[in-house]
Amino acid sequence: MGNTQTHQRPNGRRITPQRAHFRRLAESAEIGTITRAQLAILVQSLPCTGLINGTESHLLIALINTARADTFDKSGRPIVFKSNQQLAFEIGRSVGRVSRMLSRLFDAGLITMQDSGNYKRYPIRNGEGEITDGCGIDLRILIVRYTELDELVRHARAEKKAADAALRRYRGALRNARYALAIATEHSEHVVRLIEGRIDRVSDLVGVPGKAPSRMLRRATALLDWIVERLMRLPRRPAEAQTTPNMTCPHVENDMHKQITTPYPLADSSQERRSANAEQFSSLQAGSASKWAFEESLGRRWSEINQPQRLPQALVALQDVLRAVPALKTYGFTPTSWADLARAVPLMCRFAGISEDARRRAVELMGEQQAAVAVAVTLEKYDRRDVKSPGGYLRALTDRAAVGELHLARSVFGLAARHSMEVTH
Repeated sequence: MGNTQTHQRPNGRRITPQRAHFRRLAESAEIGTITRAQLAILVQSLPCTGLINGTESHLLIALINTARADTFDKSGRPIVFKSNQQLAFEIGRSVGRVSRMLSRLFDAGLITMQDSGNYKRYPIRNGEGEITDGCGIDLRILIVRYTELDELVRHARAEKKAADAALRRYRGALRNARYALAIATEHSEHVVRLIEGRIDRVSDLVGVPGKAPSRMLRRATALLDWIVERLMRLPRRPAEAQTTPNMTCPHVENDMHKQITTPYPLADSSQERRSANAEQFSSLQAGSASKWAFEESLGRRWSEINQPQRLPQALVALQDVLRAVPALKTYGFTPTSWADLARAVPLMCRFAGISEDARRRAVELMGEQQAAVAVAVTLEKYDRRDVKSPGGYLRALTDRAAVGELHLARSVFGLAARHSMEVTH
């Protein structure tokens, strides 16, 4: 028979670099700066930060109350020597549950533990009976991190207060928007239906208001307030009267002037402008033409494109894009430069339901600026309900750009003309 080797049971609790860091941090605590009552109040509020749950907070409060008040004074050592069995009896949980909660508190940096060889907890006293060391649950880490944890609690409370305020404002704004829509008699039926669709779109994006982020609620509230102002025919606010800086050459970037001429003046209509590649004034005709054009492009096999390249596109000005895509303002986007528009693309894709893969592919084939224009056009058509699948529409635009058959400038100028005609009528 071979020799058998007996493996001794490892002494002490499993140690990790993070736990070792917390132990060293606890040794730097200045005893006497924080009282036991302050720690008890702090620990009671910690569940609101998400750092621990209510049961773990209950256990931590039991540990703090077990340590004598004088151990938090100078020359004291707030170490608890109770067994897991006694702690389980006091908080009404099983021994195994208490052991797991202690490990989680150790990992969270709210306690440190020093185990003996037989896992017993006991104090080590000097000749005068004072505790100089011990194997047990050390609470000194709470003293060291008191300021940090207290700031976390204050921040969580402030966020909750802001979230409640944003929720109340959103619900009030939604109610006001629906009421303003019900009494809107000065607008045509088409405009009323369009605004009603936008209100429903905002409500659908928010979903359950109580679960929505505060940032989304604030953005939705701003959109609803803007819709109410439009329904009430209020004059524009001074800040909204001019969304871009007033410059002699408004289309100047990187010290280079780009001469851009609108190929299709709004006052003149041409046959080329009525093609399937351009915007149509009738949403039904536009939908049919776009569907036919993009179904043709989707039918092409991707394998025919050996080397995808960014093909040159006709340049459009940022002001033309803003004029052609009023949905940007509707959804709270006010870009003052191409960089601002590019940064807003991920959020625009989220509003329109465009996948990350479709956005990334558009950027790779078109470049950031052209992809931003394409996403903006897609968002506008989705807002007008001309497009039912924004993700498929953007992929079709990308396929057309890959083979050099995309004419974004025509779409932009066509949308601008369409919006101008709707405003004048």
